[in-house]
Amino acid sequence: MSEPLSAVLKQRLLGIRLVVFDVDGVLTNGSLNFLPDGQEVKSFNTLDGLGIKLLQKAGIKTAIITGRSSSQVSMRAKALGIDWLIQGREDKLIALEEIWKDSGESAATTAYMGDDLPDLSAITTVAFGASVPNGHPLVCKESDWCSTRRGGEGAARELCELILHEQGKLNALLEAFR
Repeated sequence: MSEPLSAVLKQRLLGIRLVVFDVDGVLTNGSLNFLPDGQEVKSFNTLDGLGIKLLQKAGIKTAIITGRSSSQVSMRAKALGIDWLIQGREDKLIALEEIWKDSGESAATTAYMGDDLPDLSAITTVAFGASVPNGHPLVCKESDWCSTRRGGEGAARELCELILHEQGKLNALLEAFR
C-alpha cells in the first residue's frame, strides 16, 4: 500500500489537467520481446487502458513520451485516444515542454509517471511525479508517489484513480458501470 499523501500533494493533484506516461516499465513490464523476424512485441495491461479512459472522461488530457519507437505503441495510443504521442525521445523533459507549448498546460497542471533515469527530469519538474516499485531506486526516491503495482501490472491505473479520487471525480465515474 502506498503511503498516505501529504496535504501539499493532495492539493497539487486537484490541479492536474494533463497526465503523461512512459511506456517501457510503466505501461508495459519493461521486457523487450522480439519475434524471429525482429519485430518487437509489447504487452499492455487493460487495467491501465481503462484508467486512461477514465481520466479522459473526466476531462483530463493524456500523453505518452517514450524513448523507443514502436508501431505497437502508436496503435495502443490511437486505440486509447491519447492526445499526444512522442516516441524515440530520451529527452523526456524537452518533449514534455513541447506538449505544454501545444496544449497550453504547464508543470503546475501535469502529472508524469516514469520508471527510469530518462524520466527523472520530467518527474522532478511536474506538479506530481510518480513511479513504480520496480523503477530505478533514484527515480522512486525522487518521485512524489510510487504505485503498489509494478509497471505493466496496473500501475498506471493506480495513478489514474488516485488523481480522480483526489479531484472528487472517481465515484461518479465508477457509478456509470453499475
